Amino acid sequence: MVIAVAGGAGFVGSAFIRYISRTHPEDRIICFDALTYAADMENLSTVSDNSRFTFIKGDITERKDVDDLFSFHPDILVNFAAESHVDRSIEFPELFVKTNVYGTGVLLDACAEHGIGRFHQISTDEVYGDLPLDRMDLRFTESSPIKPSSPYSASKAGADLLVLSYVRTYGLNATISRSSNNYGPGQNIEKLIPKTIWNALHGMSIPVYGDGRNIRDWIHTDEHARAVDLIIRNGKSGEIYNIGADNEISNIDLIRKILSVLGKPEDLISFVPDRKGHDKRYAINPEKIRKELGFRAEQRDLEETILNYASVFS
Repeated sequence: MVIAVAGGAGFVGSAFIRYISRTHPEDRIICFDALTYAADMENLSTVSDNSRFTFIKGDITERKDVDDLFSFHPDILVNFAAESHVDRSIEFPELFVKTNVYGTGVLLDACAEHGIGRFHQISTDEVYGDLPLDRMDLRFTESSPIKPSSPYSASKAGADLLVLSYVRTYGLNATISRSSNNYGPGQNIEKLIPKTIWNALHGMSIPVYGDGRNIRDWIHTDEHARAVDLIIRNGKSGEIYNIGADNEISNIDLIRKILSVLGKPEDLISFVPDRKGHDKRYAINPEKIRKELGFRAEQRDLEETILNYASVFS
């Protein structure tokens, strides 16, 4: 099978490519990436010499680039390509609309024209909006209404709706997954875990929005990759699958855990004015993917990830 991976040099996309290379060595992988600041070819160093791996530099917003990708006749196209940093979306919302909405539209149009066995859209739990901190019993399901809070999550919600419209209007074989926060090797330093580790190691102030009580569910990228693999092979067209790990922790407790592992003082923490529209709690119910596809996220050792980053940053 030929699997095309848009955004394959990014943090989560590269984890998916490494996973497919390990578990399905018979498959051919086409990595398609514009190599923006969020990409790093080092993430693909373990597969770059594989004869069944091909890299193409291209932008999902450019139809010519996407048509070049389809010259490889992929059976499946998985779209990890996205602008994903919430703070950046508040400052540059138009960039997020272009990449996340328009770019997804270009991919869908090419899929409809060239034909594709399966298109899979990587989305986010952020499209649902947030939950109150005093109702820990509540979790979002795939049928929960979407109510995005930021330009980033709104652009991802718009992309999801485009995918579903292509299923209905053009009969495209497509699925969507909405994942909780990812952690693991190779994450961009602007994200919470690597940024906290970097600042701690260098004795720099660690900024925490508001009171830091905002809660997120964290899943390792390898587990996310495993779930996506199950969906593209066994998921039903037109369906949405939540990918969660039942691993919720507040931002402030996560930062304190990192500092404890590194043996660094908590006085590095600096509370700063809250982010505009900052969501309180993300929590998704992963029962559907458990029941239909047999996926249950394995709990990974966060301490190992922290120490791995520390060894790289030192």
